[in-house]
Amino acid sequence: MATLSTPTRKALSLGTGLAAAGALVFAGATATAAQAAPALAGSTTVTPAGHGFKASLSGKATLKAGSVTVTCSVSTSSGTVPAAPGNHNAAGPVVSAITPPTFTSCTTSMPGVSATVTTSGSWAVSMQHGSPVVASFTVPVGGLVVKTSGLASCTVTAAPTAPAPTSGTWSNGAPSSLAFGNAQVPVKVVGGFGCPTSATTSSFSATYLVTDTTDPAQQITVTG
Repeated sequence: MATLSTPTRKALSLGTGLAAAGALVFAGATATAAQAAPALAGSTTVTPAGHGFKASLSGKATLKAGSVTVTCSVSTSSGTVPAAPGNHNAAGPVVSAITPPTFTSCTTSMPGVSATVTTSGSWAVSMQHGSPVVASFTVPVGGLVVKTSGLASCTVTAAPTAPAPTSGTWSNGAPSSLAFGNAQVPVKVVGGFGCPTSATTSSFSATYLVTDTTDPAQQITVTG
C-alpha cells in the first residue's frame, strides 16, 4: 500500500502502495485500473455491496532500490465497495476508489539516513476474480514520493511521467488479505552524493489485511 540513494531506491518500491497500500496496493484512476484487466476477463463480484473497508499493513512493507531498502511498519488505506449493481462486472474487474495509502514509522538500511513517504492524487483498486484473484492498483503520476535526509538527501518519485499499474494477490478470508511481492514501479531519483540517481525502478512488498468497516462481522469477499 520510502527510500533514498539507498533509502531512495527503497521508497521507489514503496511507491509502489501502498500503499501504498498500499498500496494496499495501493491505485490510480478507476479507468486506468480497469484498463489493466485482461482482455478476456471473467466475471467478478465484490461483496458486501456498498460497504466500507479498510486495508491495514500486516507486518512490514519494504521498498527496495538496488542495495537500499526502506521499511515501514504502519500503512493504511480505505475505500468503499461499489453499491449494487456496480459491485458486479460480468466480464472484467470491479473497481473501487481508495484513499491514498499512508506510510509511517519508516526506517532505511543506511546508517544515519531517515526517510518519509508522502502520497497524493486519485487512487483506486481493481479486483479481478480468477485463480488467483488479482488486485491491481495504479500509482497516479507523482502519487508517491520518498524523501531521505541525514547523510544522504534524495527524492524518489514513483510513476514520474505516467500512471504506473502494479498487481498483487487477493485471498478471501477472515479477514481477507492482499499481498504484493516485489511489485515493480518506475521511479525517478534526484539528489546529490549517495543518491541512486541511475535507478529507474523499485520493488514493493507488503501484505494488507482488509476489514469491513460498515459491519465488522462481515468480510470483504471477491467471487465470480
